[in-house]
Amino acid sequence: MAAKILANLIIMGSGILGRAVLQAYRKALENANKTGVANETIQNIRRASKVMTEQEARQILGISEQSTWEEVLQKYDGLFERNAKNGSFYLQSKVHRAKECLEAVYQGKGEGKR
Repeated sequence: MAAKILANLIIMGSGILGRAVLQAYRKALENANKTGVANETIQNIRRASKVMTEQEARQILGISEQSTWEEVLQKYDGLFERNAKNGSFYLQSKVHRAKECLEAVYQGKGEGKR
């Protein structure tokens, strides 16, 4: 008998808690829309997804404007492998995007592609 009452209390309590969490989530979304936090977040996501600039790519790979394509590839290989072994996937993807960005620049200059 006590087990049945306890089970009913647990079920009713979890239902009440679930509704309260759902209400709090809806209220948080409503407040975010009122204060503009939601729009700011969307703008930050859009800003982050923009194409990498040549200067940013050079900073990531640690090369200068006078660097040759071979130097770019050497830096890329070293950084990519280091992050593949014990680094982060995020850094590895940034290194790859930097190489892609510079690849377009160097192709325009007539230097090779790997």
